[in-house]
Amino acid sequence: MRMGLIPLRGPGLAVAEGGILQGKVRRAAAGNAGEEGLFLGNKSARDFAALWFGIALLFGAGSAWASQAPPHAASHASHQTVSQAPVSHISTNPMNYDPQVREAYQLFYNLDYAGAVASFERYHEEHPTDPQATDYLLNAVIFQELFRQDLLDTTFYANDGFLSGRHATVENPQTRARIMELANSAVREATWRLSQNPNDVNALFSRAWARSLECTYVAMVERSFRSGFGLASKARADASRALQLDPNYVDAKLITGVYEYVVGALPWPFKFLIGFAGITGSKPRGLEMLRDAGNRGVVTSVEARTAIALFLRREGKYKQAIQVVRTLEDEYPHNFLFRLEEANLRKDDGEGLAAVTAYREVIALNARPGYFASVKLELADFGLGDALRGQRHYKEAAEAYERAGWTPSVGPELKIRSLLAAGQCRDMNGERELALRDYREAIATGPGTTRADAARRYLQNPYKGE
Repeated sequence: MRMGLIPLRGPGLAVAEGGILQGKVRRAAAGNAGEEGLFLGNKSARDFAALWFGIALLFGAGSAWASQAPPHAASHASHQTVSQAPVSHISTNPMNYDPQVREAYQLFYNLDYAGAVASFERYHEEHPTDPQATDYLLNAVIFQELFRQDLLDTTFYANDGFLSGRHATVENPQTRARIMELANSAVREATWRLSQNPNDVNALFSRAWARSLECTYVAMVERSFRSGFGLASKARADASRALQLDPNYVDAKLITGVYEYVVGALPWPFKFLIGFAGITGSKPRGLEMLRDAGNRGVVTSVEARTAIALFLRREGKYKQAIQVVRTLEDEYPHNFLFRLEEANLRKDDGEGLAAVTAYREVIALNARPGYFASVKLELADFGLGDALRGQRHYKEAAEAYERAGWTPSVGPELKIRSLLAAGQCRDMNGERELALRDYREAIATGPGTTRADAARRYLQNPYKGE
């Protein structure tokens, strides 16, 4: 299942955005045929996309607050990709055990964003100068907006066009202003506490979290990778400092672990360049930190496992990633995005028919009244279209894509992606008039986007599977 939610952190894209060592490539894969971008190459592009989606998933994927027991006490014996670590003293902010906070996170990770935001608003009002309380609210507001815009769909980040293409994401000015105000408040509150006590590990972690979350927003919505890189670097510095002061502050290993892995996974020309600035990383060291956070993290256990699953996918270890994702499904069976992710991973693993079945199971679960608190059925329809297209069932694939594209609440980015893919499948099935209809609607939805450029080409010449 493609992690319907997962943020990472790290550099690299700042270099890519600057245009260093770029080369033109064309990716022709299901759902992304004909799109162009400037990259070192397809693998590098996917590394960068994984990096920035990781930024988004870092603090938003999930939490270990699924039960009333202390989160780190939950058994992860079934996590075949997460090694066990001996249980020892774990340091954390006492707020993380507050029943009111855990109740709010139950809502959050079951995708009841409205309920979660309202609960965290109340908690924030009761703790008006505490950066951790501000972070809770900031986290909920950001992911509510990402969900609204269909930006928690991992299929969006799996193609190269995410980084270089022109997209139809529309930023809500009021929401953006609120997010920036909350992020600035959290940083300001934590910084004041650190001015009183430079060794306040809770304040260090709160400031790191706030910058991580702001990084998530600017990378995923604004695609401001240079700004994101600066925020990510500052977040990592605070998290590293917290661990120096208290090695048992395990939650901080989520930030440092992702950073270590991502930098360690960058192509060697980039590592060579950033090495001059003292930026280094190690994949094994990063995974070790993430496994510890996955086993013992108080507020980052699920996020760490989500990051591990993302990295396993990056390495083509889809079956292991599915095992990790299933642990998340077990903890949050009513989380639509976690359910969807398994189907996405099966598709990526080449399990075409199994993926089709998995998508249809998600759709069937949604038919049960109240099973999912929030759902974006268009994401399941889009994934189903991809899976059917991979089996060359072009007519059924086109119908699934069109259901996604014509969903009343669909975001403009997913609508364009869906209708472009639908038009391509209609062309492959010899249904030229229906293809022209889909291309025209894709263009009308986002006339200035990269995908609209592709649709214009196919208005002139039918798509032939190139």
